[in-house]
Amino acid sequence: MPSTPRSLAEELQQSRPFSSVSEEAVVAVLRTAALMRRALSRRIESRGISVAQYNVLRILRGAGPEGLPTLAVRDRLIEEAPGITRLIDKLERSRLVARLRDREDRRTVRCRITPAGLALLDELEAGVRETHGLLTEALPRAEERRALVALLGRVRAVLGEDEAPEPR
Repeated sequence: MPSTPRSLAEELQQSRPFSSVSEEAVVAVLRTAALMRRALSRRIESRGISVAQYNVLRILRGAGPEGLPTLAVRDRLIEEAPGITRLIDKLERSRLVARLRDREDRRTVRCRITPAGLALLDELEAGVRETHGLLTEALPRAEERRALVALLGRVRAVLGEDEAPEPR
């Protein structure tokens, strides 16, 4: 980690200043998220799955043995995935996920993580936690990390869960 972080404009080799602090803040969040995603991708994709597939597996592990309907999985994803069916198809072909018709409502297909999916998550867990630690080492104190989580939560609350606000 560099002792003094470069400015965002320097990092992006931007010759013109940002038009506002708001613009700089948004670009900073997007750039940071992209770099974090890239670091996690290197760790996860080494095992043959994407970050989105990893997220699906984590969601299904949390759902327990009853699993979740496909659309419920989609609604819980960190990043929007328009092709949730294709995403789950790939996991099913790899035998990491199984799909079964719901007993009470035959129209509903429930997705469940398989033992192979659980084993893959177990294999990835230590490396992902290590990556999380590296990504947050710039904020060594827990209260700094909690403050960041709270600030980002305030931003998400303004944006809402379904869509970005209309421009003012």
